[in-house]
Amino acid sequence: MRIKKYLAVMAAGAIALSGCSGSSSEKETATAAKTETAAESKEAESTAPETTAVETTSEAEPEDKGGFKVEGTKLLDANGNEFVMRGINEAHSWYKDQDGVSLKAISEAGCNCVRIVCGSGQKYSADAVYTLKTLINVCKNLNMVAILEAHDGTGDNSIEMLEDIADYWISVKDAYVGQEEYVILNIANEWYGNWSGIGTWAEGYETVIPKLREAGIENTIMVDAAGWGQYADSIAEYGQEVFDSDPLKNTMFSVHMYGSAGKNEKTIRKAIEGATDEGLCICVGEFGYRHSDGDVDEAYIMQYCTENDIGYLGWSWKGNGGGVEYLDISNDWEGKNLSPDWGEVLINGEYGIKNTSKICSIFE
Repeated sequence: MRIKKYLAVMAAGAIALSGCSGSSSEKETATAAKTETAAESKEAESTAPETTAVETTSEAEPEDKGGFKVEGTKLLDANGNEFVMRGINEAHSWYKDQDGVSLKAISEAGCNCVRIVCGSGQKYSADAVYTLKTLINVCKNLNMVAILEAHDGTGDNSIEMLEDIADYWISVKDAYVGQEEYVILNIANEWYGNWSGIGTWAEGYETVIPKLREAGIENTIMVDAAGWGQYADSIAEYGQEVFDSDPLKNTMFSVHMYGSAGKNEKTIRKAIEGATDEGLCICVGEFGYRHSDGDVDEAYIMQYCTENDIGYLGWSWKGNGGGVEYLDISNDWEGKNLSPDWGEVLINGEYGIKNTSKICSIFE
C-alpha cells in the first residue's frame, strides 16, 4: 500500500495526520439498512501498517474534571452542564489523508462534536494509539468532542465480533483514558444487523461493557441500536438491561435514522421516545435525507431533536460511494460547496447545525 504523508495546518496549531487513502463509505443493502461493499475491494490492503509523518506538539496532561456523565435522559459534560450533540460523521478509516481538512471544515460548519469512523482490525486497518491521540488532539484544538466508533462490526451478528472490537478498544485505551471530558466511546457501529432475536444484541453489550470497565475505561459509552442501528425497539425493550450492566451507569444509546427509523414523524417520535420514556439517554447517531430503504423526514428529525434537546449527527461529510454519493454533506473536503439537498439543509436550515449547536462548556 502506498503511504501518503501530509501536514494539515489547523487554526490552533500545526497538526499532522497520516495514512492511506481508502475506499468509499457506507454502502446499501437490499433491505432496511446500509452496509459497506465497495470498501471490500481494498480489504487485502487494509492490513498494512499505518505510519505517521510528523510528531504532534506535546501538551500538558489535561486537568481531571471527571468526564461526561449520563444522568437519566441527559448527557452532562465535565462541568455538569447538559451537552446536546450537533455533529457530522467523518470517514477517517477510508480517507485518512483528508482528516486535517475535513475536521477543520466540520468545525467551521458549527459542529460541537464529530463522530469518527475508526478501524479495529477485523475488516479495516486498526488505528494505532498515536493515530487516535492525534485525532483527539485535532478535535480538542477545534473545540469539538470526539466520538470514536469502530466500523468493522457493521451488520455482524456474532458476539465474538463484538468481543474482538472490545479487545481492540482495550488495547488502545492509552489514547483516550484520561480524556474522558473530550472523548465518547461508541463501541461498534451498527453491530447486530438483525431485526429479530434482539436478546442477542443485549447479551453482546452486557458482555463487553463490564469488560471495558474492568480495563479501566471510564469514558461515556455509546451503544447503537440493533437492526443496522435502525431498530429502536431494541433500546426500548432491552436498553435498561444494557445500561444496568455498566458498573459506572454511564452508557447512552444511538439510533440511526434512514428510510426505516426516520421515514415519518410518528416513527421518529416512537424511536426516540421509546428510549426517553424508559429514562434512557439517546441521540440520532446517523441520518440522511434519503437512502436505499426510502425517503427520510430529515426536517422533522432536526426539529424534534431541537425542541426536545436530543443530539443528532448527519451522515456523512464526504466520501460516500457505491451509489450512495447523495449522502455526501459536502461536495469537497473543504466544505466550500455543500450539497444542495442535504448539506445546505443540515448545516444552514432552520433547525440545522449552525442555528442550534452550542459549544461544549469544557471549551469555554
